[in-house]
Amino acid sequence: MENPKYTRYTIKKMAEISGVSTRTLRYYDELGLLKPESINESGYRLYGQKQVDILQQILFYRELGMKLADIKKILSDPGFDIIDALNHHRDRLLKERQRLNKLISNVEKTLLNKKGAIEMSDKEKFEGFKQNMIDENEKKYGKEIREKYGDEAVEQSNRKIKSMTKQEFDEAEKLNEKLIETLLEAYKTGDSKGELAWQAADLHRQWLTHYWGSYSKEAHAGLARMYVDDSRFTEYYDKFQPGLTVFLRDAILNYTNQD
Repeated sequence: MENPKYTRYTIKKMAEISGVSTRTLRYYDELGLLKPESINESGYRLYGQKQVDILQQILFYRELGMKLADIKKILSDPGFDIIDALNHHRDRLLKERQRLNKLISNVEKTLLNKKGAIEMSDKEKFEGFKQNMIDENEKKYGKEIREKYGDEAVEQSNRKIKSMTKQEFDEAEKLNEKLIETLLEAYKTGDSKGELAWQAADLHRQWLTHYWGSYSKEAHAGLARMYVDDSRFTEYYDKFQPGLTVFLRDAILNYTNQD
């Protein structure tokens, strides 16, 4: 017998309580990400408690920057556990709160410094941004990088970032700009083993040494391969020129004699 207290929502009501548009809900249905519980005789989508919980999970994962295709894989996994997922969301959000608190603290200290209330070194002024960089890298690539290079290598890199001066940060940024510029010129030649490609790979090595605790040709080549294998890295370089990531990988493999 149907539970009289069981609430079902029309798509309009579901949009109202969730803040997600009806258009988006229809799109989620088309993707197979969030199917309605049923469709009534009038053709209206109806959503039950299970769909409410699934939509909440989708929104949590979206806040964490995940793509819809990846969210679908997670939610459709037979081993998916909502309690584990909620614990995971809480941990990630607590880390995000810590990151924001550090930035807020940095702003407040800078304000007091500008008012003459406290002394603040130039290094302190950039600590919040350094930690933000570390946290962002951990969120985006931490799992893959730690599996590939180990926890100690990652922690060593994080310590190096924390000790960097503003001048060193500026140098790294200029190197990256020069790298992209040279890489685009090299790409036009179509020769990943040419002089310009070699220069681009060398600039990439110089840029890496600002962040890595130590350098090796094997690790450099491994990172280049991961750039192509991981869409997040590919998107960064290919936004300048489609195919640029593969070209950079080939240039680095030639540079490190690992091809």
